[in-house]
Amino acid sequence: MSYRRVSDQPPQRRILRTQTAGNLGSDPILDSEVVPSSLVEIAPILRVANEVEASNKRVAYLCRFYAFELAHRLDPQSSGRGVRQFKTALLQRLEKENVTTYEGRKKSDAREMQAFYRQYYEKYIEALQNAADKDRAQLTKAYQTAAVLFEVLKAVNRTEDVPVSEEIMQAHTKVEEQKQLYAPYNILPLDPESGKEAIMKYHEIKAAVSALRNTRGLPWTKDHGNKVNEDILDWLQLMFGFQKDNVENQREHLILLLANVHIRQIPKPDQQPKLDDRALNEVMKKLFRNYKRWCKYLGRKSSLCQTSGDMVACHSDFGEVVTGQKRLVAAMTLLG
Repeated sequence: MSYRRVSDQPPQRRILRTQTAGNLGSDPILDSEVVPSSLVEIAPILRVANEVEASNKRVAYLCRFYAFELAHRLDPQSSGRGVRQFKTALLQRLEKENVTTYEGRKKSDAREMQAFYRQYYEKYIEALQNAADKDRAQLTKAYQTAAVLFEVLKAVNRTEDVPVSEEIMQAHTKVEEQKQLYAPYNILPLDPESGKEAIMKYHEIKAAVSALRNTRGLPWTKDHGNKVNEDILDWLQLMFGFQKDNVENQREHLILLLANVHIRQIPKPDQQPKLDDRALNEVMKKLFRNYKRWCKYLGRKSSLCQTSGDMVACHSDFGEVVTGQKRLVAAMTLLG
């Protein structure tokens, strides 16, 4: 799969065109947004290749070559739908680009990747971080691009047996830390920097977020490391092992449910970041309406509940459940 880029001649690949027979034309257009479903993991790499091509064609080539290697590992037999044609088109493009970009390079591919990563970090990421008015969208994209570049850099360095410099490792560590804070989102940005976003300034959103972040009384594990803006869904994930993406989606879902009901209350709640108890009761009723109907239809007693110590015992009156437990029950219902 990989080769050593150390000779004076353009390197030869071990993957031959006969392994991915087919012909899509002399100038195939590779769209990073339209890759075979079995190769979806390479889409971000091709997207970065397209992004950096204007700045450094050799780096763009290395990104595409890494994407090709990854595609071959994901589907070595090219058995997935459209995979054989896609890999053939990509290989044809790589053969052309290797000749043109190899001739113009001034240093080894490993050194080229390290220099470009360093330049990208200083020119884009540090500049965006130090800007007076940070652009969240640009920062998010820059961190994702830097993460892909580092992945390609590691692969190239491993091929040429060149160690990654300490300076770049430190930069990568910072990128990974910030990448967690500037994660992509659907509607609500919920990272520590989200307070500056317009949607997070609405009183009903603040009230719902504040209610979920009230974790007083929850028994965290001893080895648990506190993180910024933890909420009851983080606690449920820690205790019951819910999937990370599920937790993130349902957190946003529950916040929007609570906020929408909160703002519709009559008389209007105070303009304070405190959730109206009526809103929580109404959301609970909506979540369990179908369950209660089935209990009635089957002639069974509902398992919804009043407080008994730290547990939720059987009773159908939501008003008897303390507010903190109602939030937990609502969150767990959505996660389950």
